[in-house]
Amino acid sequence: MIQLSVILGAIIFLPAWTLNYWQGWFYLVAFSLPCVLITVYFLKHDRGLIERRLKSGPAAEKEKSQKIIQSMASIVVVAIVVFSVLDWRFRWSVVPPLLSFVSNVIVIDGFYIVYLVFRENSFTSATIAVAEEQKLITTGPYSVMRHPMYSGAILMFIFTPLALGSFWGLIPGFMLILILFFRTLHEEKFLAKNLPGYDEYCRKVRYRFIPFIW
Repeated sequence: MIQLSVILGAIIFLPAWTLNYWQGWFYLVAFSLPCVLITVYFLKHDRGLIERRLKSGPAAEKEKSQKIIQSMASIVVVAIVVFSVLDWRFRWSVVPPLLSFVSNVIVIDGFYIVYLVFRENSFTSATIAVAEEQKLITTGPYSVMRHPMYSGAILMFIFTPLALGSFWGLIPGFMLILILFFRTLHEEKFLAKNLPGYDEYCRKVRYRFIPFIW
């Protein structure tokens, strides 16, 4: 987690080329602190989940299509931050301070959704896979959305540009939603084939990760 915070700090403050960037500091705390708290909590209560989550990224995926999608997602996530910081630095757009502050709160809310997902489903994986002993989860956030993990991620990264003081950074933010759209379609085909009861679950829970929309 310390390594992640250092990398994120570099991605924020190198493009900004200054440490006098309160939006950057607020965002760094709003992102890093929940990561640390969630990790510490599950290291104590569900170490297996943490071990499964460590197997992530394009290299961890088994199928070529998912390797490509994961690679694109990683690039876009970095682009969201870097483009937003450059926007702030060169004043391509100006975000009101209150909106930046509220956006940081929403980023934290996104992490809270992720925490609820982890607590409800110990088999939450960073890759598309089904463990031998895995069971279908339909409670908690899964009773509202089929992929609540992605819902939390969308909140985090859509409000990241605003938290960093950028409107133009929303463009790569919406690109990430498109990437998650394609990943979800592939994931649902895989789960319908490999996780008993998933088809019936999809008929009961209509929305994938955007309530009342999709």
